[in-house]
Amino acid sequence: MKILVIRFSSMGDIIYTTPVVRCLKEQIPGAEVHFLTKPAFRYIYDNNPYVDKLLLLKPDLSDTIKDIKAEKYDILVDLHSNLRTRIIKIRTGIKAYTYDKQRLRKWLSLKFNLKLVPPVHLVDRYLKAVAPLGISNDGKPINYYIKKEYSLQNLLPPTHQAGYIVFVIGATHNTKRMPNHKVVQICQNINQPVILLGGNDVKGNGNEIAASAGSHVINLCGATTLDESVFLVSKARCLLGFDTGLTHIAEAFDIPIASIWGSTVPELLGVQPYKVSKALVAGVDLPCRPCSKFGQEKCPLGHFKCMHEISNELLINFTKSC
Repeated sequence: MKILVIRFSSMGDIIYTTPVVRCLKEQIPGAEVHFLTKPAFRYIYDNNPYVDKLLLLKPDLSDTIKDIKAEKYDILVDLHSNLRTRIIKIRTGIKAYTYDKQRLRKWLSLKFNLKLVPPVHLVDRYLKAVAPLGISNDGKPINYYIKKEYSLQNLLPPTHQAGYIVFVIGATHNTKRMPNHKVVQICQNINQPVILLGGNDVKGNGNEIAASAGSHVINLCGATTLDESVFLVSKARCLLGFDTGLTHIAEAFDIPIASIWGSTVPELLGVQPYKVSKALVAGVDLPCRPCSKFGQEKCPLGHFKCMHEISNELLINFTKSC
């Protein structure tokens, strides 16, 4: 059986497709599994042994559809479920199994602060789409394969090579990030070396935090490649992080994770830490939370209580057990 799995974006959503791909490959005898995504996210499936071929979305959807038709797939698994995947399914005519996004339930939950979406993890929501194929959850974590083995000696100063805690300070939207001064307060009270990780967009934040928190905190935001960052995460004693791709990728290495949530909630999206031996989900219950599904540039009410009221001690104590 030749199967195409589709998920175009984003980092966190794609990383949670890896158990589905693995289960398809391992549970269907002789299955050939291909994966289609945007070129920007190909790194998630590079070196993944459960994918036989990686297809990349082209600027013209018609060209992608030609590629799909040429492969003569038996099954299409649509884990994105948007307009483009609907067009692909219609124009190829391939028998398809589709992930239910529960759009109406999510909208009502967000609009009226209702809890209409069961707190089922995204992995299990994805797996439900392929259940008719006889696929079941194998109970294993997500997969991520680092391109090569790096050296801590080449990436870190001597003060941090014997062990450290990672704090992922980046996130796509500001309401998913903790204010700098609060990150500083937490880092000042962590009695272990700390590495700040994130992209170039939070390099300035990292510089400000490291300058105020103490010499045991170093800023590597924008200074390492994604693969190097993942390597550093894989070797960490534990990780503190916001709702962002690198925090989710950390789950592949079963390190202790404190997942910190502001304006968004993991239950709605189904992206709480998955198959991790030790995890903490930090967030506060507020009548205004969640205020969006994916985060916003600023708090709509101006108080940003969802981040300000998270207990510093809760996160500091979590690191003490690492």
